[in-house]
Amino acid sequence: MVEIKPNIVLKTIDLKIGYQNKSGTILIGEQIDLEFYEGELIGLVGANGIGKSTLLRTLTKVQPKLDGKIVINETNLEDFDLNALAMALSVVLTESIASKNLSAYEVIALGRQPYTNWFGNLNSEDLEKIDEAISRTQIDGFINKKCFELSDGQLQKVMIARALAQDTDLIILDEPTTHLDMYHKAQILTLLRTLSKETGKTILFSSHEIDLAIQLCDKMIIMTKEQSLLDTPEGHIAQGHFSRLFPKDLIVFDPETKAFRVNK
Repeated sequence: MVEIKPNIVLKTIDLKIGYQNKSGTILIGEQIDLEFYEGELIGLVGANGIGKSTLLRTLTKVQPKLDGKIVINETNLEDFDLNALAMALSVVLTESIASKNLSAYEVIALGRQPYTNWFGNLNSEDLEKIDEAISRTQIDGFINKKCFELSDGQLQKVMIARALAQDTDLIILDEPTTHLDMYHKAQILTLLRTLSKETGKTILFSSHEIDLAIQLCDKMIIMTKEQSLLDTPEGHIAQGHFSRLFPKDLIVFDPETKAFRVNK
């Protein structure tokens, strides 16, 4: 029997990330080799200021790479024009939406922009994708509310629904649980896991909720000053990677409970 391997949705080869300023090149990370497969939920974790947002901005072509290669569905990232990239990749960033006077439904409908004509007219397929996104995120109860009327958790679900309506193979989110309490953090990350399994979409998110990510993710990227490591949560635990994330004077990782605890 022939084994069918899942598709590689995103791959990086010897990627180097950073940025330019008046002093020259600021290197954030290098030798970053990643492979994301269809239907995986991947969490990106690391200390504050380590470069998680820089990595996500580089993967989404918001800022240029310093060196190496980024491939999405077998196409080099630099070969995508803006519209083609919007059909391959959807992004949910931490920045607030341009106008909170839009209704939740109108924001979700914006996800269909790469496919609509110059006038933005929605056809039956567009409406079907929007309705499916609303149903999968279970936000039927407030789609007609203005975004300024929504809680942080509700607004985050709307942004995820917009990304779903965009119907891309890859969804990237930058800290989707910011400003949420513990219950709603778990709710959002559980939703992302469910969506990855039910839709086959590959979902990458950055987060400080390491304990939740360990429980829910198929794979995790651990970023440190020295390297970026991709493995399953179990693989990271076995190799002691979580123990290297933070100084041990205050918190330590307990491999038995798979969680951090205060070092009393």
